Amino acid sequence: MATTQLRKDAARNWDRIVAVARDLVDQGAPLQLNDVARRAEFGVATVYRHFATPEALLETVATPCLETLITHGRHALADTDPGRALEGFLSRVAEAQVTDAALAPVAAATTDSLPRTTELKETLAATGTTLLDRAREAGAVRPDLSSADLVPLMCGIAYAVNIHGGATADRIDTAHHYLALLFEGLRVTGTRACPGP
Repeated sequence: MATTQLRKDAARNWDRIVAVARDLVDQGAPLQLNDVARRAEFGVATVYRHFATPEALLETVATPCLETLITHGRHALADTDPGRALEGFLSRVAEAQVTDAALAPVAAATTDSLPRTTELKETLAATGTTLLDRAREAGAVRPDLSSADLVPLMCGIAYAVNIHGGATADRIDTAHHYLALLFEGLRVTGTRACPGP
């Protein structure tokens, strides 16, 4: 009975730590474990028992977003229209980029603190590559478009939206607008005229 109570207490503490961290990330505040402990009204040792580093805590905060994007990716892979599938998936990615402040630093990190984070990022990258390959093979996007091109283009959209700021709904609308403009430039529109001398 006592062990069960301890497990419940530990789970509640974990939830509280992650909730406080989520609030800090949403406010744009740096994620420091001592600060999280103070705000959660826990001893510092309690926070460190659950999360050895701020990076591990940040990755935990970002995990639901990564998992949701993977679910969207699975739905996109089931779409029989490769162009629509890629555009729909990238639309979800753009929305996540401008609404979840934990996503960008976790996605950009070259090393991960948690094996689960690495697994999610690898799955997401593989899904995006597969969707792009399908769209390219179907002639839905330019044949010279690669993942190496698409990642910075998507980051550029997120950066532009973040500079403009505004309410969440406005940011999502702006991201969709920029993404639509990007796709206009990526679509294959027929034979291009040769440039003049």
